[in-house]
Amino acid sequence: MKATANGALNLSVLDGWWDEAYRPELGWAIGRREEYEDLGLQDELESNILYDVLERDIVPLFCDRGPDGLPRRWIARMKDAMEAICPRFNTTRVLCDYLERFYVPASRGWNTLTDGGLAGAAALDAWKAKARQHWPEVRLESQQVMGEPEVLSGKPVPVELRVSLGALSPDDVQVALLVGRLDAAGELAEREVVAVEWCQDLGRGKHRYRGLIPPRDSGRYGFSVRVLPRHPYLADPYDLGLVAWG
Repeated sequence: MKATANGALNLSVLDGWWDEAYRPELGWAIGRREEYEDLGLQDELESNILYDVLERDIVPLFCDRGPDGLPRRWIARMKDAMEAICPRFNTTRVLCDYLERFYVPASRGWNTLTDGGLAGAAALDAWKAKARQHWPEVRLESQQVMGEPEVLSGKPVPVELRVSLGALSPDDVQVALLVGRLDAAGELAEREVVAVEWCQDLGRGKHRYRGLIPPRDSGRYGFSVRVLPRHPYLADPYDLGLVAWG
């Protein structure tokens, strides 16, 4: 990213920031995001791609010079890269992202917990104790896919869940579906988190939820049900190490 500000052109695998910034007119990519289990094979293939790009594209472009001895097409690409990349990938953006996404929320959270003689922290601690005590009561009672087993791609499929929360309330948990296409072994190959809505208190700590599975492409789809703890003062739902699957 810093090199671009000085006119350098990037050549790299499509990973990290370059995966987000890459366009053919701005630089070069090694591969197309392939994943390899054999790292030796990956090194061999990507090194071959690297030398091929150097030989066929980069060196000829840099050596293509006019009467003035300047590589005009190379310079044009330098300018395009600086114009497109520098405003988006820079320290100002990084600092703003950290400020807006982490530092400001962390400061607000600290104030919430410490104001009023640590009243918020005491409330959160009491809720954590309650969640730990009653989490063994949390479980999926039943799940039902509404409608036909085969639907048109893009048509949402309703799902109804019955979840036992015991002494906890729907405000104490977040229920979601992990939806994705199934691989040959019947496992979720791709996962998308889909929120479900609370619908009804069925009594005796049981509740009904309803959600929609969005099959965006054709193929076999499946889902798992995930229940995590939830509290307005809880910074991370995984903080307690509690989760229920169904």
